[in-house]
Amino acid sequence: MIEIMRTNDPVVISFVESLLRDSGIAHFIADSNMSVVEGSLGVLARRVMVDSEREREARQLLKDAGVEQELRD
Repeated sequence: MIEIMRTNDPVVISFVESLLRDSGIAHFIADSNMSVVEGSLGVLARRVMVDSEREREARQLLKDAGVEQELRD
Protein backbone atom coordinates (compact mmCIF):
# COMPACT_ATOMS: atom_id res chain seq x y z
CA MET A 1 0.00 0.00 0.00
CA ILE A 2 1.11 3.52 -0.73
CA GLU A 3 0.23 6.79 0.97
CA ILE A 4 -1.64 9.24 -1.24
CA MET A 5 -3.00 11.65 1.35
CA ARG A 6 -2.34 12.90 4.87
CA THR A 7 -4.80 15.16 6.67
CA ASN A 8 -6.17 16.11 10.08
CA ASP A 9 -9.61 16.90 8.68
CA PRO A 10 -12.09 14.15 9.65
CA VAL A 11 -14.61 15.37 7.06
CA VAL A 12 -12.08 15.01 4.24
CA ILE A 13 -11.07 11.56 5.49
CA SER A 14 -14.70 10.45 5.59
CA PHE A 15 -15.37 11.84 2.10
CA VAL A 16 -12.26 10.23 0.61
CA GLU A 17 -12.99 6.92 2.29
CA SER A 18 -16.51 6.96 0.88
CA LEU A 19 -15.26 7.73 -2.64
CA LEU A 20 -12.68 4.96 -2.54
CA ARG A 21 -15.10 2.43 -1.09
CA ASP A 22 -17.79 3.23 -3.68
CA SER A 23 -15.19 2.87 -6.46
CA GLY A 24 -14.00 -0.48 -5.16
CA ILE A 25 -10.47 0.75 -4.51
CA ALA A 26 -8.80 -1.08 -1.63
CA HIS A 27 -7.70 1.42 0.99
CA PHE A 28 -6.65 1.75 4.61
CA ILE A 29 -6.78 4.76 6.94
CA ALA A 30 -3.54 4.62 8.92
CA ASP A 31 -3.13 6.29 12.30
CA SER A 32 -6.88 6.61 12.89
CA ASN A 33 -6.53 5.14 16.36
CA MET A 34 -3.90 7.71 17.30
CA SER A 35 -6.68 10.24 17.92
CA VAL A 36 -7.54 8.29 21.07
CA VAL A 37 -3.96 8.57 22.28
CA GLU A 38 -3.64 12.28 21.45
CA GLY A 39 -6.99 13.13 23.02
CA SER A 40 -8.73 14.00 19.74
CA LEU A 41 -6.81 17.26 19.37
CA GLY A 42 -6.21 16.70 15.65
CA VAL A 43 -2.46 17.05 15.97
CA LEU A 44 -1.55 13.77 14.28
CA ALA A 45 -2.60 13.45 10.67
CA ARG A 46 -4.30 10.34 9.38
CA ARG A 47 -2.87 8.75 6.23
CA VAL A 48 -4.92 7.41 3.35
CA MET A 49 -3.23 4.34 1.91
CA VAL A 50 -4.28 2.64 -1.34
CA ASP A 51 -3.24 -0.47 -3.20
CA SER A 52 -0.22 0.50 -5.33
CA GLU A 53 -1.75 -1.03 -8.47
CA ARG A 54 -4.68 1.40 -8.22
CA GLU A 55 -2.82 4.50 -7.08
CA ARG A 56 -3.23 6.36 -10.37
CA GLU A 57 -6.95 5.60 -10.46
CA ALA A 58 -7.38 6.71 -6.83
CA ARG A 59 -5.51 9.96 -7.44
CA GLN A 60 -7.64 10.77 -10.48
CA LEU A 61 -10.82 10.00 -8.55
CA LEU A 62 -9.82 12.39 -5.77
CA LYS A 63 -8.79 15.09 -8.25
CA ASP A 64 -12.15 14.78 -9.98
CA ALA A 65 -13.86 15.09 -6.59
CA GLY A 66 -12.03 18.35 -5.87
CA VAL A 67 -9.71 17.27 -3.07
CA GLU A 68 -6.46 17.34 -5.07
CA GLN A 69 -5.00 19.94 -2.69
CA GLU A 70 -4.85 17.22 -0.03
CA LEU A 71 -2.92 14.71 -2.20
CA ARG A 72 0.72 13.97 -1.45
CA ASP A 73 3.30 13.79 -4.21
